[in-house]
Amino acid sequence: MKTGSLFILVVGFSILSITNTVAQNYKTAVGARIGYPLTLSGKYFINESIALEGNLGLRAFSEYSWIALSAAGLKHKPLDVIDGLNWYYGAGLSVYFWRFETISTFSSSSLGLQGYVGLDYTFKKTPINITLDWTPTFFINGYTSGLGTRFGGLGIRYTLN
Repeated sequence: MKTGSLFILVVGFSILSITNTVAQNYKTAVGARIGYPLTLSGKYFINESIALEGNLGLRAFSEYSWIALSAAGLKHKPLDVIDGLNWYYGAGLSVYFWRFETISTFSSSSLGLQGYVGLDYTFKKTPINITLDWTPTFFINGYTSGLGTRFGGLGIRYTLN
């Protein structure tokens, strides 16, 4: 079931990628992503369609917590259905620093390869940008290894021109 859903998502976004121009109207945006994990986020466009994004995330529970650092390259493409709406895809790297508070304190780190797919909307008359994305992460080593599919979130950023 998951493979079929992923296939439909990839095919759908591939069809949308026929459009090659971008109507992105900001150069830099800073803000937060609410999701898994809670994240401070920044995005910088190096040209009209390619952006670099950096994130600093934190997730804390009573038994364990982690801090995540990630960086990604993202390709933006417009969706003609709504002015200011783009979709994007890309890839990045992450490092997670884990800390466990159980019978004994234990710390670890994990390296991850991330995929990105999402929507990006910028308001015309307000310097606000909203994103919604999914960032599946393949962990290479450390506390956890394998594919983590629960990552992503809703981003709200202030745009700078």
